This record gives sequence, C-alpha cells and structure tokens, in this order.
Amino acid sequence: MASWAGGVRAVLLDVSGVLYDSGGSAGGATIPGSIEAVTRIREAGLKLRFCTNESQATRAQFVRKLQKFGFNISEDEVTAPGPAARKLLLDQGLRPHLLVHDDLLPEFDSIDKSNPNCVVIGDAAENFSYENVNRAFQVLVGLEKPVLISLGRGRYYKETDGLKLDVGAYMKALEFACDITAEVVGKPSKNFFMSALAEMGVQPHEAVMIGDDVVNDIGGAQGCGIRGVLVRTGKYRPSDERHPQVTADGYVENLAHAVDILLERPGQ
Repeated sequence: MASWAGGVRAVLLDVSGVLYDSGGSAGGATIPGSIEAVTRIREAGLKLRFCTNESQATRAQFVRKLQKFGFNISEDEVTAPGPAARKLLLDQGLRPHLLVHDDLLPEFDSIDKSNPNCVVIGDAAENFSYENVNRAFQVLVGLEKPVLISLGRGRYYKETDGLKLDVGAYMKALEFACDITAEVVGKPSKNFFMSALAEMGVQPHEAVMIGDDVVNDIGGAQGCGIRGVLVRTGKYRPSDERHPQVTADGYVENLAHAVDILLERPGQ
C-alpha cells in the first residue's frame, strides 16, 4: 500500500477530469474504469463525497447527468459551489449581478437580484462575451465596496474536444480591473473542503482527495490537512508533477488505479 492510502476512512472525488470529461453532443464521456471505481469505494465501506466546482448546471441537473452515465450518486453527496454561493448571499444580505451559465440560473431563483451590490461569477461558457464581462465590471466599479464572489478559480478544464478556459481567468480580469480580491466559494476554499468533511463526520487526516487539478484539488485539500492524490486524466499535464508550490501525496494513472492502491487490490 502507498503511504497516502493508510488510515483512509473517507474519499473526496473531483468529478470533471476524474469521473468523466464533459462536452460533446452526449454531454461528455466517462473515463474508463471510473464507474466501477466509485462502486468499489462504496462496497469497501468508505465514506464518499463528490467535490466539484461544476457551475454550468444546478446540482440536481449535474447529478442526473452522472446517473445517466451510470454513476451511483445522489444529490446529497455532492458539494458544489452554487448552493454555497446562495447561502453566502442570503447570510450576508447580498443582491447579485449574475455572470453565470444559463443552466445555473435556477440555483438563484429565490435570491433578490434588484439593485445589485455584488457580482457572482461562474463558468459562464458562451456567456463570457466582452459585453457581459464588461457589464459585471461596471457593476463592481460602481460600488463603494465592490464584492466579487467566484464559483471556483480554475484556470482551465478539459472537455472531449480539448482544454477550455475556466472561471478563474475571468475572475482575475475583474480582480485586476477593479483592484479587488474575489471571495472563492468552490475549491480551493478551505470552507468548501471542511464542509464536505463535516457532512461525512470525519477529520482531515482521515480523508483523501483525488483530483486532476494540482492547485485547486490537491493544494486546496492539503491546505486543510487532507491528503491529495493527482490523477493523470482530465486536465493533468506532466508538468503538474514538477509544480513549484504543490507536490501531491501520490500520482496515479486514473481513479481506478487509485482505488486499486486504496483497497490493496493491485491489478484487479
């Protein structure tokens, strides 16, 4: 058994790039062995949480898509930035201008959006036009105390037809233009990881995070005391293993390989 696999009671899984690659007419393609790997984690009696920065759909829509692919997953097992942002808005009495994907809008149906006093930015995909990004800038720069809430800070992610710019690139543009720092509610936020652990009832040292993003998945988890294992699927690039700030606790070919090690069943 690899040193990172000892004493694990709970597994946190990134989704895009670990379970499947999004995109295409079918909505994505599963990564070989990932469906079976999730089942094996459950059968081993380990606690399981899906930690995603997915912000192109509501959590319910996202879960339905994964179920259609064949994954055994329920909505209450998913920690996602949309619900976290909604709670933050309600707790702080914020009224957002939304720069998000159309499919995520229902997440904010119950939120007052009149006379915005903040901007919420997610992976808006085609909605990241100059006009829309500039409108978000105008809202922020017109506020006495501008508040920018970002549903993640990823640089890019992988779809079936290649790498795509993620929300972090546009977040950084607004931060630079308005001389502010965004509040990130998805990975690598410490609150994001700790809420997932709390829902499973485990301590950081009892968990492992498996992801394809060396900074937001691995570095974010390690910053909370959670072990981080990097898969060589999804957005992974060989240079990630030489990252100047983050060194994963382990490197695996894919999720199935990680589960082999975790369950001490190499080659099965």
